[in-house]
Amino acid sequence: MRQAPGDIGKLTDALISSYESQPSTAYVGSNYLPSRDTIIEICSLLRELLFPGFFGRQNLSSVDLSFHVHSLLTRLRDMLFDQVRRAIRHQHQRGGKGECPDCDSTALANVDEFLGTLPEIRRVLATDAEAAFDGDPAAASIDEIIFSYPGYLAITIYRVAHELHRLGVPLIPRAMTEYAHSLTGIDIHPGARIGEYFFIDHGTGVVIGETTVIGRNVKIYQGVTLGALSTRGGQSLRGSKRHPTLEDDVMVYPNASILGGETVVGRGATINGNVFVTQSVPANTRVSVKHPELQYRNRPPREFVQELPPDFQI
Repeated sequence: MRQAPGDIGKLTDALISSYESQPSTAYVGSNYLPSRDTIIEICSLLRELLFPGFFGRQNLSSVDLSFHVHSLLTRLRDMLFDQVRRAIRHQHQRGGKGECPDCDSTALANVDEFLGTLPEIRRVLATDAEAAFDGDPAAASIDEIIFSYPGYLAITIYRVAHELHRLGVPLIPRAMTEYAHSLTGIDIHPGARIGEYFFIDHGTGVVIGETTVIGRNVKIYQGVTLGALSTRGGQSLRGSKRHPTLEDDVMVYPNASILGGETVVGRGATINGNVFVTQSVPANTRVSVKHPELQYRNRPPREFVQELPPDFQI
């Protein structure tokens, strides 16, 4: 029953009652839930570490670079540990497992292992920037790509989130990629496996599902969906291969949909725009839809078209 907004006391009681009757959508009595605002701040710190001088502090010199990086790493480690610890404890508590004596040590081990992957993440991101520059004649420089391309931002946060996902850290990886999604319109699940030299051109509306596997040197355009054939099975499908595999050197043009866990797009294949693919594609194959028949009708020159009076009504 709807409560009259003027009676705040009754409305308060009704909301408290709803919290008790639907506990899955309320989190009361514990402080283990991670902070979304802090996770976003962590994303910013990571970009500053991965691309020094582009984000955060500028005018860095070789003299103060070491101190700057050390300071960033120290701050990032503390923030990440707190958030990962919260995420692990939250998962433990939601699972009804009671106390979690090993949660803090697990969190610290995860954070240290993750931080150790940052040099390799930087190396792979350098290949992604190279792929973007080589594949986009509109790109003036790699600096422009790092500084401004939404596809590169989404890939950067995905690569960070993927490492945390690989370590089994709950909640935080998905929060990171959904933050990138909100900024760019590009939705990459942190569980997807994506090879080097990856480029998303333009990007808006791209969806890459959790069990997608993408090889090296793959380029996709805006509106591409790498999705599941059906999710009717709900949670019973968890852990199954639901999304496609794209082998090396594949090109996917705008608004194509490639669906299904058994669908494999072979090496060097090209998927043209607006194609709906639900079965495997052999290597070095071009897939396209038949061009629609276009019709052109002659129209009189504009100067011979009689203008309607401004007060004309139907």
